[in-house]
Amino acid sequence: MSPRPTGTRARTKVRTRNALWVPHLGEEDTGKRRPGAPGTAVITKTKPQTKRPSLYRVLLLNDDYTPMEFVVHVLERFFNKDPETAHRIMMHVHQHGIGECGIYTYEVAETKVTQVMDFSRKHQHPLQCVMEKK
Repeated sequence: MSPRPTGTRARTKVRTRNALWVPHLGEEDTGKRRPGAPGTAVITKTKPQTKRPSLYRVLLLNDDYTPMEFVVHVLERFFNKDPETAHRIMMHVHQHGIGECGIYTYEVAETKVTQVMDFSRKHQHPLQCVMEKK
């Protein structure tokens, strides 16, 4: 490695917060320069702000025909609920007519609603699953 030549500035970049200070090459290293002085440049980087996606509630609706055990099975299978939580949600649906299974982005909520409805129809149950914007 060759020694650093005296009297000239090495090609280094000094990073401070969001600004990048780049020295003008070829100037004498007098130590008197400051950011904004002639021969220097300040480059700022901006981060794009991303917007959070809208969330949707997935809801089960009560009916008089779907067995409670089937509702618990749906909650465990499609919403990854443990048996106790699934039972609690099922009882809430039974007593109040509607219950929240989870909160998801639009695509995930739509997929879960479709999966539950298809599974219910396949097993000949009228269980209804809907989504609404939170």
